[in-house]
Amino acid sequence: MALFGTWLEMARASEPNDPNAMALATVDETGLPDVRMVLLKEFDAEGFVFFTNFESAKGRELLANPKAALCFHWKSLRKQVRVRGPVAEVSAGEADAYFASRPRGSRIGAWASQQSRPLESRFALEKAVASYTARYAIGEIPRPAYWSGFRITPTQMEFWSDGAFRLHDRVRFTREDGGWSSSRLYP
Repeated sequence: MALFGTWLEMARASEPNDPNAMALATVDETGLPDVRMVLLKEFDAEGFVFFTNFESAKGRELLANPKAALCFHWKSLRKQVRVRGPVAEVSAGEADAYFASRPRGSRIGAWASQQSRPLESRFALEKAVASYTARYAIGEIPRPAYWSGFRITPTQMEFWSDGAFRLHDRVRFTREDGGWSSSRLYP
């Protein structure tokens, strides 16, 4: 995790947009993989945290099959990190704290968006935003019950660095019995 932290700080210094962007892979109800970009909001020894609408495709998929893979790719650094592991919901307190830290418009958007479901028109979304803006015109905006976060606890992490002539440097860390082991991989 310390190595990941070092690479993330390097990315924050060199990536023009969203150094915390990560591809999140899940599996849908038919068994097909599904991948999309999300933003890492926290990481520590326990894992990698992102927040979402639990009624979205990714939310439903992770609640049904709580396993995921992540991929961070930092083109400017010519590095990537892949992560795999089980997924668990964050605590209500963690979700409340992060939700309260979001811009007001993003909190309204969490109420207005029926994420991943068909949208009849852009006007319908704008109408929902206006309705919730009026509803929460004064005071705090509570976190919707369907909006929370997930923590992916890594059981495997692979660090990849670009090498000349495609002779990349790859190191895989595997968590077993509470400790980590590492091995080098051919490019």
